[in-house]
Formats: sequence, structure tokens, C-alpha cells
Amino acid sequence: MQGRKEFIPTAQKIDYINRLLTVGFEALDCGSFVSPKNIPQLADTKEVLDNIELGETKSKLSVIVANLSGAKKGAEHEKVDILGFPFSISEQFQNYNTNKSREEAFSLAKDIKEIADANNKELLIYFSMAFGNPYGEEYSTDFVKDWTKRFADIGIKMINLSDTIGVAEKDVIKDLYQNLIPQYSEIEFGAHFHTEYDTWNVKVDTAYEYGCRRFDGAIKGLGGCPMSKSDMVGNMPTEKLISFANQHKEKHGLNLFDFESSWNVSLKTFGLI
Repeated sequence: MQGRKEFIPTAQKIDYINRLLTVGFEALDCGSFVSPKNIPQLADTKEVLDNIELGETKSKLSVIVANLSGAKKGAEHEKVDILGFPFSISEQFQNYNTNKSREEAFSLAKDIKEIADANNKELLIYFSMAFGNPYGEEYSTDFVKDWTKRFADIGIKMINLSDTIGVAEKDVIKDLYQNLIPQYSEIEFGAHFHTEYDTWNVKVDTAYEYGCRRFDGAIKGLGGCPMSKSDMVGNMPTEKLISFANQHKEKHGLNLFDFESSWNVSLKTFGLI
């Protein structure tokens, strides 16, 4: 939602998330506690959370936070289960995204972890630009591995490797998951891939082959990063991930009838019909 220029009415957001909560996803990213100036589309996150009907859902609710104030707001909300914190492998993107250096962001992550722990919340670290950057900065998978060790040393249990601009190549994906997953058994590594709609499978295939079992997705692949070099690059399509899971006989436990209903609502929510 965050990239849409036209504000989506709060009631529509609530209805859409309520429908997604019936599908059976492990977690749903439902908002962000950051400055409304930065992401005006999500300025109503607290109101959305207040009105979400959890019912008997097993899905956890996740929100993105980028500073201590946002972390406290997220941690204090009873419906929030996961705080997501964006940390960039690229120094330039870290500064652009949070106005901090990587060292400052790492120090902030430690403080946010204390807040999360004190409020019985999980902390998910997103490694932005984990597969390369658009700035001409030096990149190596060793940078990702080095930062993984530092986050592991402070007790982080969840890390998503994010292909922020859709440039992840098969060999790089293999190198990271093949080495990180066995080395850090205490950490659950996920994949947040950006991709073109019809070329998603190589990235998922490779990450899956080397042990990744948690993938982020968005219906129809809506959303993405404005710095991508192609307008065709968006989020990983949820429907493609479901097909992939079915093909590999993974027991995802999703209610596909409710997913179809959510799909139909998404078309209206995002102005596609």
C-alpha cells in the first residue's frame, strides 16, 4: 500500500486486512509506525490496528519501525506481534532510508530489540540491498555475512534478505542461503524478493533449494521500490508463491477460497477495477 499516491480509505484497509487474516498466512505486514511525512499512506496504522478483527486467526501482525518512537508505539499495541526494522547493506541507502549510518542503525537496532523483548514482541531485521545496490558502491556477499554475525551476536532470530531493486542473481542467492542457514541455525532467514511478474521463479527456486522456507509476497506483486530500474519490477506475487508451494507439496495450510476473496477485494482496494 505504501507506494500508492492516492490515499486508500482507512475502512478499506481494515476490510482488506480482515479478509487476509482468514487466509492463514504466517504473518501480515499491516502498517508502519514511521513519520507520516515519509509514508503518508500509512499514517492511519494505529487506527487500522485498533479496528482489525483478529477472530481465530493464527496470523501474526507485523509493523515496520525505523526509530525508537515508532518501536515503542508498535511494541505497546497489543495486536502487534512483530516489529520489522530496515537495515541496509548499502551505506548510502541506509542514510537515504533512515537518515543514519549503518553503525548508527545497528546501535538503534539493539535499542529496539530491548523494547521488543520487554514487550514480548519479535524483531525482524530486513537486510535491504542484500543482493546489490544502484549506487556503484562496492558489494560482496561477505558484507552480508559480516553483518549477519553482528546481528546474531546481539540475539536476532529473524532476518529477511531483501532484493530491494530486483537485481538478485542465482549465484548470489545460492551463496548467501547456502552459507548462512547452516551456520546460524538459531536464525530464521527469509526472502523479500522484488522481481518482474513473469521471471520470479529463478529467485524462489534457488532460495528454496538452499534452505529458505519463508518468503514475503504481495497479491499481484503490487508495490516495490521506486529506485528499481524497471517499472515492471514489483514485489513477489503471492499467487506465484502459493503455486510454487503446491508444486513442491509444501503444506502451507492456506484457505484458497478466502485467498480468492482477498484477491477480489485487493482489485478494488488498489483501484484495479
